[in-house]
Amino acid sequence: MVKAIKLSALSGGRKNAIRTSGHENSDMDVRYTVPEIRTLSCLATTFSFIETVTMTTPFVPLLKLNTGASIPAIGLGCFTGHDDEKRRKVKDWALTALKAGYRHLDTAWMYGTEKAVGDAIREFDIPRDEVFVTTKLPWHHPGYVHESIDESLNSAGFDYYDLYLVHFPQACEYPEGRGRPLDPDDPYAIKALDSPTFNDTWADMEKVLASGKARAIGVSNFSIKTLEQLLKTANVVPAVNQIELHPYLAQNDLLEYCKEKDILVTAYTPTGYEIVRNDPIVNQLASKYNVTATQIILAWHVGRGCAVVPKSENEGRQKENINLPTLSAEDMVIISSLDRNQRVCNFPNELGKIYGWTPEQFGW
Repeated sequence: MVKAIKLSALSGGRKNAIRTSGHENSDMDVRYTVPEIRTLSCLATTFSFIETVTMTTPFVPLLKLNTGASIPAIGLGCFTGHDDEKRRKVKDWALTALKAGYRHLDTAWMYGTEKAVGDAIREFDIPRDEVFVTTKLPWHHPGYVHESIDESLNSAGFDYYDLYLVHFPQACEYPEGRGRPLDPDDPYAIKALDSPTFNDTWADMEKVLASGKARAIGVSNFSIKTLEQLLKTANVVPAVNQIELHPYLAQNDLLEYCKEKDILVTAYTPTGYEIVRNDPIVNQLASKYNVTATQIILAWHVGRGCAVVPKSENEGRQKENINLPTLSAEDMVIISSLDRNQRVCNFPNELGKIYGWTPEQFGW
């Protein structure tokens, strides 16, 4: 039987130690001091965010935000492309995820699935405050933050979101202003603007937080460079930075920086698509633990103290994704060693830009 990951900070004993329960090869807790953890690069990250073995289901630990709120470590990503029929079907597989035990759903204005997420929660007939829901401000709404959060709330039928993220640091212009682009799949149709800056946008995000329409605010696709620039003017430290993160893009420096600033990291594209899932080492470990490659990679993320939001429409895989093995420290290091600073989701086009910005502007 696969044992679930349970991580917690020790309340006593060796100072600043971390305990991992349910180790596959021992009935005893495995303990590491902070210096020992730092020698294992994969573990020198955000353990401080993990509450003392508090579980939303038997398998999903809760992580602590800098607001004091908790967020389930494993959520369901609700992006499904730009086809309206596929977007409507999100309600069905979000509902199967809720039935499987998920209590964290990740959507965005640009995903076009906020309504489907709200409908799934209502159909499941669970109290709104028992499901953590994230949405995101699109890159062409920085001048319309208050209007955009209202649109997102109305789409989902909510009074508030648990987490509201700035989806990308750059502001972009679309031909029809605040509407959808004529061709959302054409990266050349996206023009980055000099203003408003993300510092300007963040000031409006702080007002949204004060209004109660979002219970926490954060960012997405921010680097150390852009976070440092943001924090020069911010009154509220972002609760979350959602970034592309997987074994081929381990982002160790950014994780350590976010830990120091008390910013939780959430991984999107957490399995790295088939390019990472098909890695021979990942599959050797999957055979060793008698699980899938996806389960190995997600266990690595959670072992690092990160939240993850994998997308799956399949009920069986949804259940697998919240039933993870406990990886040994040695195997965590092995997976971390696969890092090659390779982006598989958002990377430069032939013009050297990612949605109107260069890698240098992103701080990548």
